[in-house]
Amino acid sequence: MDKVIIGVIGSSLATGKPYNEAMEVGRLAAGRGASVLTGGLGGVMEAACRGAKEAGGQTIGILPGFDTRDANPYVDIPIVTGLNHARNFIVVRSSDVLIAVGGEYGTLSEIAFALKLGKTVISIESWDVGGGMIKAASPADAVEKAFEAVK
Repeated sequence: MDKVIIGVIGSSLATGKPYNEAMEVGRLAAGRGASVLTGGLGGVMEAACRGAKEAGGQTIGILPGFDTRDANPYVDIPIVTGLNHARNFIVVRSSDVLIAVGGEYGTLSEIAFALKLGKTVISIESWDVGGGMIKAASPADAVEKAFEAVK
């Protein structure tokens, strides 16, 4: 696989530990050459993009609305969809592997789409739905497992 795209999913309201974990996921993924793809807004999405940018990586934001200016400041490539929550399917479909950091119902929908499509989902304290999700003990463990999944 030439360029790995790691989708990072989680709450748009995350702060504290989940925010810091997502930032570390983005930093580590970009440090290994992956592009980081998120829903492009705040919380976990912003943190993952911020970490990736600080590591010199590329970020992609799949936005729910119609305006590229809605993207968090760390998104390099904002993609507007006008699809609101339905854009979650595009986040999943466009990712080679997904890392879920915490999350709310939007994250749960992305996990369900990913598992239905046979994509690997790695969880850092996220929903426990079984179905082949892989638990990670830390951001470093999650990124390592993500790269193992795309070999």
